[in-house]
Amino acid sequence: MSGFVHLIYLAISVYAWLIVARAVMSWLDPRPGTTVHRLTAGLVSVTEPYLGLFRRVIPMARIGRSGPDFSAVLGLLVLLIVMQLLTRL
Repeated sequence: MSGFVHLIYLAISVYAWLIVARAVMSWLDPRPGTTVHRLTAGLVSVTEPYLGLFRRVIPMARIGRSGPDFSAVLGLLVLLIVMQLLTRL
């Protein structure tokens, strides 16, 4: 794997972990102004442009007033496929 491809692979890996962290943080309900709230807001601002693409394709499944959001799962799946393709270069 060349240096540039390895750098792209590393960036995708870090971004995938940011998506995982956002999914885990979404289970919490931090109070505004806390460090956890600022961290969650930062993760949302970094990952939302990418995950928003998938949310347009697959809307959130409604179960009552809320429901699961599968955009993170689909987004991670796409990133993992791209990572597998990069390892073949």
